[in-house]
Amino acid sequence: MRVLVASDAWEPQVNGVVRTLQKLRDLGPSLGLDLHFVTPDQFRNVPMPGYPEIRLAMVGSGGLEAAYRRIRPDIVHVATEGPIGLAARKVALAQNLPLTTSYHTRFPEYLRARLPVPVAASYAALRWFHNAADGILVSTQTLEDDLRARGFARLMRWSRGVDLDLYSPREASHVAWKRPIFLNVGRVAVEKNLAAFLSLDLPGTKVIVGDGPQRAELEARFPDAIFLGAKTGAELAEIYRQADVFVFPSQTDTFGVVLLEALASGLPVAAYPVMGPLDVIGGTRAGVLDWDLRVAAQAALALSREECVELAKRYSWSTSIGQFRDNLHSAIEHKKGLPRAA
Repeated sequence: MRVLVASDAWEPQVNGVVRTLQKLRDLGPSLGLDLHFVTPDQFRNVPMPGYPEIRLAMVGSGGLEAAYRRIRPDIVHVATEGPIGLAARKVALAQNLPLTTSYHTRFPEYLRARLPVPVAASYAALRWFHNAADGILVSTQTLEDDLRARGFARLMRWSRGVDLDLYSPREASHVAWKRPIFLNVGRVAVEKNLAAFLSLDLPGTKVIVGDGPQRAELEARFPDAIFLGAKTGAELAEIYRQADVFVFPSQTDTFGVVLLEALASGLPVAAYPVMGPLDVIGGTRAGVLDWDLRVAAQAALALSREECVELAKRYSWSTSIGQFRDNLHSAIEHKKGLPRAA
């Protein structure tokens, strides 16, 4: 199956969307997928206002038409709702190609955290974008239920995975930070709600791994916390190993790949009982979900690291990419029964 994958999120960004696409790139060919990525580095691009690490491609449908003619895909998958995603969507519909999209991020809530944009208006725009597809790929049951209630159609499950060879529990302590160590990994931005974590009255040390537009402000407000910047690979895995609890204060993430990385490293999770944590942690003994995040963080200290690793073992990247492949086949079959899109 020849697939054009269009994404506005790509390397060198460090986030869950990019990690997922990297795994798709690495493992997809072994599962019969001939993948061709269209990403911002292939076009003239500019920094996104407020997020300079995110590059926005200066591309219209013409650029994607050239990619279509070069690739001749059997199906188009749109990973993001940015300029590349919009252009790829337009070309797929114009060419009457099967089309799938991913719903990775709760942009209405993200946008509302920064600007006075009504959530209902944002969801109306997203319905227009995604409901043109032959399948909308979502990561969890909670997200699927939420989107279905908001009028989204043809929802398909695409879960996530974790590299158990890279992320594993520590055998000994190698850091001088005062314990317990409470860790967060992710983009340092207002929608991640990091101030809720950093404001907690907790013993030990708070550590933030990641970069973003709010980093300077939070470093100034919380001088006792340790900000390490963005980390990847073995260096990131070692930081996970050295922590005692992973604190996830976001209330807008749809899944949170970092949750799986933490669990695989033997870290119990403290989070709010919201989408993402509820789907991964809810009903298990690998974390504590509470609207009082301080209570959750302290209670998580008593949890078994072995339970966390066992939960992480349920999530493999090979299973995740297999889901993706099967969803594309379903979308192609769906397209065969439809007239040309308007």
